[in-house]
Amino acid sequence: MTVQVSDPSAFVLANAPALGVPFESERLTITLDGREVAVRELAEDPLTRLRLFEATQGVVTIDYAAAVLGRAELVAVNPTEAIVYLRPSRYVQSDTLTPFARDTFAHRDAARLVREVSAWVHDHLEYTADATTPTGGAVETLAARAGVCRDYAHLTTALLRALDVPARLVSVYAPQLDPMDFHAVVEALVDGRWVVVDSTRLAPRAAMVRMATGRDATDTAWLTNTLSDVELLTLFVDATADESFDDDPDELVALG
Repeated sequence: MTVQVSDPSAFVLANAPALGVPFESERLTITLDGREVAVRELAEDPLTRLRLFEATQGVVTIDYAAAVLGRAELVAVNPTEAIVYLRPSRYVQSDTLTPFARDTFAHRDAARLVREVSAWVHDHLEYTADATTPTGGAVETLAARAGVCRDYAHLTTALLRALDVPARLVSVYAPQLDPMDFHAVVEALVDGRWVVVDSTRLAPRAAMVRMATGRDATDTAWLTNTLSDVELLTLFVDATADESFDDDPDELVALG
């Protein structure tokens, strides 16, 4: 990817497979107008690998590649997560959507709700980039009835939280995704384990590789900065697997 930076700023990059994902190889090069930039890995997040770098005005190029070997161990459930991921957040206004959610979904079994909410969002939204905005959340997506993976994930997360099912956003690499890009899905807490929910149904969940995990897009953005205007010039994402996968949307699948 390449971005035009207007002023000096620090950046946080979250595009690497998460902690616990087994690697065969990995390479990251960041340059500013062709000169290599120093990168420091942060250790503040237990699931997400964050890289910090600084850049002045110019064109920043980020070149990353990794080969993942096998699957990560299942993510253990921290008892506090059942509280944290029931709270409303910046893009997941579950408190606002609670009346709608409870009028629409009568059941209270978590596994059944995961299937029904995912199917409802898939059936009632149109996948289109024209409807998404950087500041819109679940409420805006429900009103527009359209969006991209980020919007599908925010609305799915909001409805599940409104129905007392802890849910969180996960950015992933997704082999077989069409169109190929970074991808956003949901993890819901069902019977003591996190299961992955993708209401877009654009890629098989069993092939996905976790990048960042958090409350919503605030925590899972692949590039974050605050002190400079940044223009995305180019972005190319590719994710492939050694085998092809099928996906049954009614099956409960854990993210490996």
